[in-house]
Amino acid sequence: MKKLSFFLQLMLVGFLGIAFVACSKKANPEQSAQPTQATEVSSAVKAVKIALIIENTIDDKGWCQAMYDGLVQAQNQLPGRIEFSYSEKMLPVDAGSAARQYAAQGYDVIIGHGAQYKNMILEMAEEYPHITFAFGTSAEIGPANVFTYMPESEETGYLNGILAGLLTKTNNIGYVGPVDGGDAARYGRGFVLGIQKVNPGAKIMVAHTGSFSDFVKAGEVAHSQIRAGADMLTGASQQAIGALRAVSDDTYSGQTIFWLGQDLAQISTPEGTAKCIAASSYNYVAVIQGIVRKLEAGIRGGECLPMNFSNDGFVFEYNPQLSSMLSEDIRTTVQEALEGFRKAPNTVNWNAVDYSAL
Repeated sequence: MKKLSFFLQLMLVGFLGIAFVACSKKANPEQSAQPTQATEVSSAVKAVKIALIIENTIDDKGWCQAMYDGLVQAQNQLPGRIEFSYSEKMLPVDAGSAARQYAAQGYDVIIGHGAQYKNMILEMAEEYPHITFAFGTSAEIGPANVFTYMPESEETGYLNGILAGLLTKTNNIGYVGPVDGGDAARYGRGFVLGIQKVNPGAKIMVAHTGSFSDFVKAGEVAHSQIRAGADMLTGASQQAIGALRAVSDDTYSGQTIFWLGQDLAQISTPEGTAKCIAASSYNYVAVIQGIVRKLEAGIRGGECLPMNFSNDGFVFEYNPQLSSMLSEDIRTTVQEALEGFRKAPNTVNWNAVDYSAL
């Protein structure tokens, strides 16, 4: 019995050993799958909920549409990582109520798209320290939960200025601005510098409507400049659409009038297809993706996000319907300036321009 018991013990030990080996081999495939499963879990980043507040509409062919389009593009380029909503036609006095509704609904980021929202954003940021806010254009460094963004639009103005200076027949050029501040001030002065670079003898007329959204006033200013001899015009912000419409209605002038755009959408309008030689656009994808990536890195504000050709914050295109106007020399001059900006941003000394000295 003792011998049999010992034999049974040996058999039992052998059986357990085989079972252990079998179990070990079965475990290996599960272990090799674990890194894939962990990777899938880590990539499931919670979507950032963004609220956009704008003073005009998402199809205004200007400032507001550019930001809306940027949100759509950023959402497509970062699938599953961005959700967004928007409120249109929000005057600063109404924007606070909309922002509070978004805060109550658990939005992570609230953007007041315009310097006119600055005070509202700063007050809300203090009231809701757990939410990230953003506004532009501004080069200021805000609180720890506020991003600012600043298009260095002297670059886009400079390119359009080169075109205006080389293409004018009357040697009279007009700029229809909203207010002399923010990115509009940079764009207008960059436009002047581009003209002066290639055509220092040109007369440049500068006027401001005092509004970002007054299309009627912009049209009146443009008509006035055309009557004074301007055959090349440009303008900034959404109000510039009124000026573009005035350019398309040049029946009272013996001279053909053309437009240099500050938004690519202007090329596709009925007026722009016939009159807009080229246009630059703000590519707000750079801003939106910048905010999302900063948040994912644990940075919730306290920085200014620049936009320029070097970081793909701008895009520039010619109107194919008017390509016959552009000689190879003109295209080369513009391209050289563009490549210069891509290599070295912040090279246009826009602060040096004094409108009163023009």
